[in-house]
Amino acid sequence: MTIADSVFPMDNVASCILLPPEEENRIVSELIKESELNLKEGNLYYVISNRWFSRWQSYVGPCVGMLSVDKQSSDGHNANMTHPKIADRPGPIDNSDIISKGNSCDNNNLDIHRMLEEGTDYVLVPEKVWERLLEWYKGGPALPRKLISQGHEHKQYNVEVYPLSLKVTDARDKRQSIVKLSRKATIGELHELVCKIKGVEQNKACIWDYFNLNKQSLLTVSDPKTLEDANLIMDQDILLEVSLDRDGSSHSGMDSMGNELALVPLEPSRSSMSIAGGPTMSNGHSTGSSFSLYQGSSVGSSLTNMDDRYDVYKGERGGLAGLQNLGNTCFMNSSIQCLVHTPPLSEYFLQDYSDEINMDNPLGMCGELALAFGDLLRKLWSSGRTAIAPRAFKSKLARFAPQFSGYNQHDSQELLAFLLDGLHEDLNRVKQKPYIEMKDSDGRPDEEVASECWKNHMARNDSLIVDVCQGQYKSTLVCPVCGKISITFDPFMYLSLPLPSTVTRTMTITVFYCDGSGLPMPYTVTVLKHGSCRDLCQALGIACCLKSDEMLLLAEVYEHKIYRYLENPMEPLNSIKDDEHIVAYRVKSGARKTKVEIMHRWLDNMKAGDRKLFGTPLVTYLVEDPQFGANIEASVHKMLEPLRKAYSSSKSHDGKENGFISAGSDEQSNISNTQSESQSLTTGNKEQEGTSCGESSFQLVLTNECCLSCEPIEKASFIKPNQVVRVFLDWTDKEHELYDASYLRDLPEVHKTGFTVKKTRQEAISLFSCLEAFLTEEPLGPDDMWYCPRCKEHRQATKKLDLWKLPEILVFHLKRFSYSRYLKNKLDTFVNFPIHNLDLTKYVKSKDGPSYVYDLYAISNHYGGLGGGHYTAYCKLIDENKWFHFDDSHVSSVTEAEIKSSAAYVLFYQRNRIKGQMEGETSQVHTV
Repeated sequence: MTIADSVFPMDNVASCILLPPEEENRIVSELIKESELNLKEGNLYYVISNRWFSRWQSYVGPCVGMLSVDKQSSDGHNANMTHPKIADRPGPIDNSDIISKGNSCDNNNLDIHRMLEEGTDYVLVPEKVWERLLEWYKGGPALPRKLISQGHEHKQYNVEVYPLSLKVTDARDKRQSIVKLSRKATIGELHELVCKIKGVEQNKACIWDYFNLNKQSLLTVSDPKTLEDANLIMDQDILLEVSLDRDGSSHSGMDSMGNELALVPLEPSRSSMSIAGGPTMSNGHSTGSSFSLYQGSSVGSSLTNMDDRYDVYKGERGGLAGLQNLGNTCFMNSSIQCLVHTPPLSEYFLQDYSDEINMDNPLGMCGELALAFGDLLRKLWSSGRTAIAPRAFKSKLARFAPQFSGYNQHDSQELLAFLLDGLHEDLNRVKQKPYIEMKDSDGRPDEEVASECWKNHMARNDSLIVDVCQGQYKSTLVCPVCGKISITFDPFMYLSLPLPSTVTRTMTITVFYCDGSGLPMPYTVTVLKHGSCRDLCQALGIACCLKSDEMLLLAEVYEHKIYRYLENPMEPLNSIKDDEHIVAYRVKSGARKTKVEIMHRWLDNMKAGDRKLFGTPLVTYLVEDPQFGANIEASVHKMLEPLRKAYSSSKSHDGKENGFISAGSDEQSNISNTQSESQSLTTGNKEQEGTSCGESSFQLVLTNECCLSCEPIEKASFIKPNQVVRVFLDWTDKEHELYDASYLRDLPEVHKTGFTVKKTRQEAISLFSCLEAFLTEEPLGPDDMWYCPRCKEHRQATKKLDLWKLPEILVFHLKRFSYSRYLKNKLDTFVNFPIHNLDLTKYVKSKDGPSYVYDLYAISNHYGGLGGGHYTAYCKLIDENKWFHFDDSHVSSVTEAEIKSSAAYVLFYQRNRIKGQMEGETSQVHTV
């Protein structure tokens, strides 16, 4: 989006004092640390476009405490760039790409596009950092946002990037106005702002919660509630009524012409159910005890004021009500529908559960989450097909789980995990949790240890959720040094199953010789997806026949420059999104002093003398002191020698498909022989070419870290000692005639084709394959070491999980998503799962329990990619044996054949209560 300069002026003249980039980095890093030590509500932060900020970070280097991925905004501009790049000093701050249309320069609180992601589309900087950046670079416009605190027991600070936007309808003329203020503002502040905008005296105005264009409740000035506590949501309607009575007590009046105002009548509540008790009588008095229990308490007052109306439709089946989308709340709607259609939960919450509310549990939410969920469940089971707006529930969710506040998309499984744990703590029958010291297994029988662990667990945790949703698995750890075996039995609420296709990944890396002893060659290797750079180097070393006195140096290359070296062997491979930017250099593992980076340039415009970078940089080392230009020249010629066209015209290059050779192929095994023959040809062909290495016309130019300075290198030029020396190598037509630059230029482009192939649809896998991958023995990661009590040290033990006992409700989470700093990925692999008679008996180690045969009753689906995806749910009405599709407000019937898809994300099974083999579909233990 382009914004005219007249609207958002940008001074292209930066500060007259230019600081070195490292000094800018130091100042900003210190200011960020200072702000983190002084967090308080009301602090100002500023939104900055990540498009500009990533350029600034490329210029100064990464700042402490700032996360910015050099991925352009959702407009797709330069979408192929996924990492920071080395860049020149950026121009003025430019936020135009994240600002919404319709803003005016008179508005001090400019809107930004909805659905933007922090760290990807924008970054947040403290006020003092913004002031410094503005001083150095000018530009803008300024986008200030306030820090607010959220959470119940443990406060959490968040920047309110998107203030609450409300549509105010004036009952006098039906005109609408937009007001924006913090969700932490009070109703009184909203009342004052509305009256100010409309030019109305406050004592003559009253405002209503006008959600869905129906009067929900009167928002009184004296009410100390915040807008969030009043369940007001983004973009909803507010109704303004103006009275001529000075005391404002009347809700109807006359306008200045004497005409009666057209006011909207308030619809009385038609609720026929209490919060946690039995059905109410026609006069509104409950036959249960819930109201008397909570009268005067914050729980009762917050929940008896129901803002979402619902009715009982006599003779019409329940459980078919949809949930309105309140703004990217499809993830919440999907999880809620699956839980609401869980038979033990619906039976429990439709009865009187007030006696089991635990208001004193420090790990719970004073019973408020359970009450809010129970209230919502009753509405969904009693409203026929009328969609419900879960505003009150979302408000509670935001209060107790700030990570789900706002209107960004979230993960339905993460919400499900929070809800199950929160409901358990709110319904925990244990009022005082005893301290229990866990004992080691010490070779005792598994049955004895498992029973002891479960009793200890039940002594502290006893609720409906434990009764129906929690199982137990056996965890075995083995020390690789002393052989110590540790066995524990732990509870679980759901099983997160990996998709077998995610265990390994194929990477193609080009290996360059730093001594010029061979041609650069790509090698394809298979490594553990969650492995480290050390694993990649080991695999590459085997593939390229690395010698005992050599090592591999990994580097990330962007825009023909080396962005960084991957020198930490324990760095996870998850941080590497695309192989195409990774190269490896074979270097001697002995003494190395000065690293030389050689970047290639060619003349782009003969008249203007413009030079453009191309190809992959070369890396070598200088070991002599002192160092002169002649040393660098000799190293460069030595590295380029294998590229001489005198022998590169042989089939060693053209014979391989797309320039790629897979590890283990016959051609790859013959590379060294081909290179040896080529080198022998080189000596004989030098005289034929008539140009020796020393006679080449290559021009070498010394540059700095930012590649801004240029200083020609002569043989006698003294090279200042440094860790890294950066050199431009200028190519002319003569060099292009002598050397085959395609080895430098084409390899990254070739890999892009291979990367596209890897994104093709994979074969279907079975749910059993996923379960077996989950139960497979594997070593712990380097960041998850186990403390061996015998060795008295942390060891990278092997871990094996086994299922010991399964609950009545079994939830499978298919791990389709993977996250890292640079990578957010989703697998659309089709998982074939049984609908009836899922028999897990063979996987359960304990044989004393009930039958472990399950039937599917709900699925949480995720369609699309990350950020722009959509959640729905398939749920089965058990009594009717029919499946329905819940897509927010829309509910439709589906056949059983339709519910299987690659969108299945969370699967809900209920134990088949009839032992023995069932008629119909039978699932056998097998692996696809």
